[in-house]
Order: sequence, then C-alpha cells, then structure tokens
Amino acid sequence: MSPLLRVGIPLLLVLGATALVYAWPSPPPPPDDPWAHVAKPPAHLDHAPFYTAPLADGPAVTKTCLSCHPESAKEVMATSHWTWTGDEVHRPGAEPLRIGKANLFNNFCIAVTPNQPFCTSCHAGYGWKDKDFDFDEPTNVDCLVCHDQSGGYAKKPGGAGYPADGVDLLAAAKSVGRPNRSNCGACHFDGGGGDGVKHGDLDRTMLNPPPRIDVHMGKYNLTCVDCHKTHDHEITGRSMSVSVNDENRVFCTDCHSDRPHGEERLDSHTDAVACPTCHIPYMAVQTPTKLSWDWSTAGQDIGDDLHHYLKKKGTFHYAANVPPEYAWYNGLSKRHLPGDNIDPDKVTELNSPAGSLADPTAKIWPFKVHRGKQVYDVQNLYFLAPKTAGEGGYWTEFEWDKALRLGAEATGLAYSGEFGFAPTKMYWPLAHMIPPAAEALTCVDCHAEGGRMDWEALGYGSDPIRSGGRNTLRSVGTKREAGEQ
Repeated sequence: MSPLLRVGIPLLLVLGATALVYAWPSPPPPPDDPWAHVAKPPAHLDHAPFYTAPLADGPAVTKTCLSCHPESAKEVMATSHWTWTGDEVHRPGAEPLRIGKANLFNNFCIAVTPNQPFCTSCHAGYGWKDKDFDFDEPTNVDCLVCHDQSGGYAKKPGGAGYPADGVDLLAAAKSVGRPNRSNCGACHFDGGGGDGVKHGDLDRTMLNPPPRIDVHMGKYNLTCVDCHKTHDHEITGRSMSVSVNDENRVFCTDCHSDRPHGEERLDSHTDAVACPTCHIPYMAVQTPTKLSWDWSTAGQDIGDDLHHYLKKKGTFHYAANVPPEYAWYNGLSKRHLPGDNIDPDKVTELNSPAGSLADPTAKIWPFKVHRGKQVYDVQNLYFLAPKTAGEGGYWTEFEWDKALRLGAEATGLAYSGEFGFAPTKMYWPLAHMIPPAAEALTCVDCHAEGGRMDWEALGYGSDPIRSGGRNTLRSVGTKREAGEQ
C-alpha cells in the first residue's frame, strides 16, 4: 500500500466519524424535574402546650404568639397584605401616590375607603374600620387568619377584621401551623364578595380539587405556599389589579424548565406564549365566575337571583368553563387612578397589561376580562366611590345621591351632585386551575379556521403559521424601517 493510502484512509475514517457525530441528533435535554424546586415543609410543632388559659380576643392571641415570635408582627406589617398598598406611582404635576387595594377603584364593589369595616373583614388584622386604625400596633396583626388549622376560625362579616362571634380562639391558637389552602382561600376564593366572583381561576373547588380542575393540588397535593414561597412573612406573588410593576412575581419556570416539552416545535412557542395560555384551556372550570356587573340597574324590585340580578347590586353575567381572552403581557401594567378623567362614552380600562408583538419581553397570556358599568361624576368626569355598606350606604337606603356624598367625604374626591354610569373593564391574569397536560390546547385550537386566537388583535394580521412568527415579523419590520426591499 502506498504511503498516501496509509495516511489517507485513516484520515477519511476520522473525518467520516466526525461528520457522523455532528449529524447525529443531539441528546434530549434532561427531564423536567419540578420537584427539585419544591421545598420540603418544615416539621410541624404542636402549639397546644403553649396555650392553656382562655383567650379574651384576637389581640390576646397575637400577644401570646409574639412572646415566642417577637419579630413576626413587624414582618407582617412590612407587607402589602398589611398595608394594602404597594407600588408608588409618579404622575405629572401631582404628588407620588402609593397605590393598592386600599385606595384604588375596581368594577366589582368599587372601593374600600368608604366601606372599610365591610371590606377589611379580609384584612390580616383587627380593627381597621376607619382612618384612625393603628397600623403600627403589633397586637392588631391577626396571626390566626393565616395559621389556624382547626377549621373553626372565621372573620366577622362587616366586623373590621375581628373574629366572628362564637369562634373558639383557644382551639384555633392550639392548632396553628403552616398555612393551608383554606387559610389563603378564605379571602382569595371569595374575592369580590362571593365564591369565584372576582378571579376566574380561584374558587372553593380549589380547597380539594380533582386533578381535572387543578393537577398541582388535585394530583400532587401542593398547597398555595409551595409556589407562593414566603420569607419573613413576605409572600411571593403579585396582583395586576392593584399594582403596575413585575416585582415579586411567581412563574411556572420557578419549578419547570423553560423548554419542558422535549419537542422543538412546542418548546419554540415558549418565547412568545406563556405557559398558562396553553395549559389553562378554560377558566372557572366548575363554579361560575362573574364576567360583568352593571350597577346602573340596581334598586329595582324585580326579584333577586344570585347569578343574574340583585336589587342592591344590579345586573350580572356569570359563566363556567369558558375560554379565556388573550393579550400580550410583559409583567408590567397600566392603572387608572382615582380622579383620572374619563370619557363616559368609551370603555375605561381600570387596568390593562403592557406589552405587544414588538416587545421581546412580552408573551401571550390568558385573562379573565371583567366588564362593568359604574357610577361617575357627570360634571367632573371621573369615577366615584359610593358608600355601599352600613348606615347611609346604598345597600341600606338605595339612595345614590346620599351614598355618593358619603363616599366623597371618605375619598376626598368632590361630588358635583350629578352622576351617571359609564362602562369599564379589568384584566385578571390566569395562573391556576391547570388540568393534566393531556388537556392542554393543541395546534388546531389556535391555528385552525375559527380558532380561539384573534391574531389581528394580537398584531399579527393573520395566523402566524402563514404570516410568520414574532421574530420573522420583527425582522421584516426592521428591514422596512431601514429602507431595504
């Protein structure tokens, strides 16, 4: 054999083997292991031996708790669960305003400020009935609302956060432990005044859901605090209804891989599509959620029906097992503030997600969109907050003028004496009620003729299968801006 062949044949074999290695499919990514990110709960400590004497009231329970946990009340008082405020919003020509549940308007029961004893039944404290509440008094913190495990603890409706009559405080104190679903759900499942009213993905079916409603809780027995991790009583999670930034959020990718499918066609979607978009095919799976509320029809004696009409509240529309609506969302949001002017002939968005097709940080998210019609000042052209509950409230006397004058005294927003009703809407991002993976949306749900996505509203013009995905459209747009053909 010639010297050339002796060198060439091995070289060809090496090159061939190298080409084979590069041509061979790359190994799949390691399997998604969300359990690696779920912390093991701390061992439960039986607190029964620490409580032996009768407890006179809620603050007495807290005082006993603080004897062993002296910093806990201070930690709670630093959170938005205590202050009901969070982000500071800067507005041209106005003082910065720290916004939150305490001072914003919504299109459900409208506002907290004129109705504090009623609304603060869900506050993590005792006694917030007016502006004189002492936010710095440690014994005003309600430890039991989050830690009771007896199942017998409840807040008094309209009672400014105090325990309901007849609650066995000693039994509740002896039972305390890690928060469970019923602790969180006592307020969050009943947001808006009833089961499933406000959120399209939180209601009392989540106390013990079958997997078809929520696979995380129903199959894997997770609790709220497994995902909403807590440090120094600061609970992760953010409500778009009362904030504008993206701090302290909870993401699916806190536990799951951002490329979890092991299939490139599906994993490529995660750049532009949020996990819940495909994995929450329907909201309010079993219990109906409120989709609209028209206050302008309240006050009529036409017969009450929980899901259609109540004299003190007006006309509703409820539905169950309905598809979400979709919008781009980058974690930031816009917020209508009390006193902002409105056009009563147009729909005012009290909040809305920020983001667009051109925003590389935004993804398509599923939302419950709640539509309302609520009272506004005809001369001043801004929304008003009526006093609804209690003495002089609309629910008691059915007099809008009186309820609005009392509300103006509480909020400081002047009332001209002339009122009307204007349309609004609010966005509520969906992140719960995730069924098993087999129930997730498939290609045809979004890309078939008549699919659930409104591609034109999302900025694509047409189905991206035909027009190209976000990166393609962005590239074309950049070339056009640069004058390229």
